[in-house]
Amino acid sequence: MSFFGSYVCKRHRIVFISLLILAAFLSTYSQQGVGNTVSKDVSGIPEAVTPNTSTTPGTESKIKVVFDETAPGVVIIESNGEKIRVNTTTKRVEQLVAPANVETASPSVPTQTSAKTAQTAQQNEESAYDFDRGEEPYDYRIVNVPTPKSIPKHSWNLVFTHRFTQPVRPIKTSASNLFGLDSFGIASFGLTYGITDKLHVSAYRSPLCQRGLCKTIELGIGYSWLSHDKDSPIALETYASVEGNNNFREEHTYNLQVKLSVRAGKRVYLFFSPAAHLDSNGQRRFDPRPSDFFPPAIVADSFHLPTNGASFGFGTSVLITPNVVALFDFVPRTGFKLGNVKPIRDTIFGPVTGFTNESHPSMGFGIQRNIGKHSFALTFSNTQATTTSRYNSSNLFLTPGHFVIGFNLSRRF
Repeated sequence: MSFFGSYVCKRHRIVFISLLILAAFLSTYSQQGVGNTVSKDVSGIPEAVTPNTSTTPGTESKIKVVFDETAPGVVIIESNGEKIRVNTTTKRVEQLVAPANVETASPSVPTQTSAKTAQTAQQNEESAYDFDRGEEPYDYRIVNVPTPKSIPKHSWNLVFTHRFTQPVRPIKTSASNLFGLDSFGIASFGLTYGITDKLHVSAYRSPLCQRGLCKTIELGIGYSWLSHDKDSPIALETYASVEGNNNFREEHTYNLQVKLSVRAGKRVYLFFSPAAHLDSNGQRRFDPRPSDFFPPAIVADSFHLPTNGASFGFGTSVLITPNVVALFDFVPRTGFKLGNVKPIRDTIFGPVTGFTNESHPSMGFGIQRNIGKHSFALTFSNTQATTTSRYNSSNLFLTPGHFVIGFNLSRRF
């Protein structure tokens, strides 16, 4: 009786497998409209594969039928990870691979998933603040202080600076003039070209014209020793330039400068740009002259401002978002300081007995927006001068607490 039951069970199983094979072939015919699709696998055994039997996403299953040419009458059927070997000659069915067990999710899975999601979100946020060389999020200058932003090879980099005259404070006075936007402005522009990825040349012109400082053209050359990218926290550049008044024809000043930037975290960049300015008061062009006063002030011949100067530019750029940057810089100085030479008199109409130089360091802050290769910054600063030897002083004789509105724009081609 036991033998008979086993025989019946085996017969039913063979019938089921045969029906399964028939269903596979019929499915292949109905899907393709042709006979079985036969292909060779790496072992040289032809195989016929039926398409998916379900179109519901996430529940797709495949039935693969392989005929063993080395053993006539042997068929290997694979479905949902289970593999069965059927010998139609001996009527034997053998399980080769058991179906994969579906594990029940443990209570810790949601926690692990949440942690993984949070980690992915954090990585995406951090990658938004990463960049490649030449794509630094800061501009070629903070507000006034220049930066070591790299100049890629064969790229043209155009910059504009604009500074108005009237201070925003006191607001009662500036409000009627749209906070100084109606006042006279100084629009300067420059162009930098990358000879190599490290070496670049530049030209810059400022139309500002006052005594000792008029229609200045600056020609410079820079070399980038280190550049920022997502893996490099330090950028370093050296720069040398010559400035000449009256469209570079007279009264030249020579500049030597180091531009250093350090990346502090993902969002903060710190800058330091010390510079030496040789002949910044060459030809005594900012010194008072006896003929400037009536009666002539002979004491002016004995009053001399320093010939050379130095500045120490500090600044920071803080990324509020990957494309919005907060700006601040401040420039202490020594030696010659551009300013306003004022006479000293014993009485209101008395003779001039001496002179003082009223001068204030430049200071600025603003907000910058980056769009692709274009950058725009709304700035507030106490100076109109923007060349390397002059940005460190307030030529408007304004204290750091009095600012004029300005703009910085740049574009890379």
